[in-house]
Amino acid sequence: MQEAIDLGRQGMLNNAGGPFGCLIVKDDAIIGRGWNRVTSENDPTAHAEITAIRDACKNLQAFQLDGCEIYTSCEPCPMCMGAIYWARPAKVYFSASRDDAAAAGFDDSMIYEELIAPVDQRKIAMTCIIPEKAARLFNEWINKGNKTAY
Repeated sequence: MQEAIDLGRQGMLNNAGGPFGCLIVKDDAIIGRGWNRVTSENDPTAHAEITAIRDACKNLQAFQLDGCEIYTSCEPCPMCMGAIYWARPAKVYFSASRDDAAAAGFDDSMIYEELIAPVDQRKIAMTCIIPEKAARLFNEWINKGNKTAY
């Protein structure tokens, strides 16, 4: 965990982004490292967990983190939680809480609230259009013979 915290500190001092770091471990070896790069890469998705997942998956040449553990300096935000669940690691360890992050100016409580709000009541307007075309695409996927399920 200390190395994840150190990655977050180094990224912060190098003006890469906020004070967040993350490591991914498999069989007692570090296979992925990440730190927040939101401002340096102009990428709102470049959170520490996301960059670490990308690094680990590249190193494993796999799209899932079976048997891996994630060490992250802070409780993952909703976006990172989604990525973690898609990556399917065995366990996640975190140090600071989301309340600690909020006190430092990284408050994601609005996103938690938006996730449970009805679509028509969200702060960013969301409108479903041409759903029948997307349904056809899903049917193509269902019938695709050589797909890689995930």
